[in-house]
Amino acid sequence: MGQYGWGYVEENNLIKAINTAIDHGINFFDTSDTYGLGKSEINLGEGLGNRRSEVVIASKFGVRVEKGKTFYDNSPEYIEKALFASMKRLRTDYIDLYQVHYRDGKTPLYTVVEKLEQLKKQGYIRHAGLCNVHKEDAEEIKASGDFFITVQDEYSLACRKNEQELKMYYKDCGMNSLTWGSLGQGILTGEYDANTVFGSDDRRSREIYVNFHGEKLKSNLRIVEVIRNIAETHNVSCAAVAIRFILDYLDDSIVLAGVKNEEEVLLNIASLGWHLTKDEIDSLDKISKE
Repeated sequence: MGQYGWGYVEENNLIKAINTAIDHGINFFDTSDTYGLGKSEINLGEGLGNRRSEVVIASKFGVRVEKGKTFYDNSPEYIEKALFASMKRLRTDYIDLYQVHYRDGKTPLYTVVEKLEQLKKQGYIRHAGLCNVHKEDAEEIKASGDFFITVQDEYSLACRKNEQELKMYYKDCGMNSLTWGSLGQGILTGEYDANTVFGSDDRRSREIYVNFHGEKLKSNLRIVEVIRNIAETHNVSCAAVAIRFILDYLDDSIVLAGVKNEEEVLLNIASLGWHLTKDEIDSLDKISKE
């Protein structure tokens, strides 16, 4: 929900955006304890107010930021500490989907499962998910049975490198895909071109965010041309087409898309209630693989 590297956003606009989303049937909100160093969870808790029971909240743990340094921690002690801190910021006494943000490379997955299972039995979490896992994690994940119900990773028409792994976890483990970066950090909305210049407070000004730089930007703009033509055919936004592609292409997927205001919520919601044709899917599939 904007801010902290994505440009300045009025918090009042975020609260309005949350309620507009709920009013239009959106009931799934994904956040993390590290987004805005906790500010994202605070904003979501404030925005939901007395509407908590109407929505599903997904948050994450596993990334620690201390004294200016960032590192991963999946230890049972930290899981519990992070959970209670998140619940406080979110103004809730349970989290519907609690996700491992990143694995720490040392805590066995079965140890994580044992702790999350304990917290689940105590009523603090309803379900568990994984984020940013890869093929080498598959055996451990399969050994956990059906404990984890979702897998979240970057996926969009601008980034399809994780496609086969998302499909594998859905097919082999029954884990639904949650896609982040679904609009390619905004490039797929059609609002930016080769002349766009971001302020220093926007992380997209840095070349590490490849969607807006060099040859990757050029290829993304070619994708946007195809998106725009399809959007005009259906009288919807470019964002709606980019989101619709994922919904039509990845079975039973949940598309995550950040917003800064009510207007962006409505542009994204235009992805619902219709489908791309086979020819449209094929054209998007082809251009995004070139």
